Amino acid sequence: MSRPRAKLTNNFPGCPVESTLSFLDGKWKGVILYHLITSGTLRFSELQRKLQSITQRMLTKQLRELEESGIVTRTVFPVVPPRVDYSLTPLGLSLEPVILALEQWGQRHVVCRNGAKYAVAPDDPSKEVELKRAEQLTAA
Repeated sequence: MSRPRAKLTNNFPGCPVESTLSFLDGKWKGVILYHLITSGTLRFSELQRKLQSITQRMLTKQLRELEESGIVTRTVFPVVPPRVDYSLTPLGLSLEPVILALEQWGQRHVVCRNGAKYAVAPDDPSKEVELKRAEQLTAA
């Protein structure tokens, strides 16, 4: 089994790409950031609706980690029923061009077919490489 990216950053001291990715490491963080960038401030329940297959526990964990990293801010309103809003901090907003560039790359180079994802070569769209999950690659 592969180790979390955050534990690997010490293997690449001084690498700004690896350090940045360690903040975004997590199955759901990228898509959470995408929705906060494209939709603005969202309530917990709104995020949960957008991420239909995430559990409440996992969403809470991922949001907490993003908050601890200074990327997301959590605002609690003293009302009944409880209302909690999540939004990007200025540091989180600085990730907007990065997340949107990933979106554009995915639109151009990733095709989903029959439940599998394929990377499409920009010079020859007929050449596809199946994208495998990290667990599948490390098991091989």
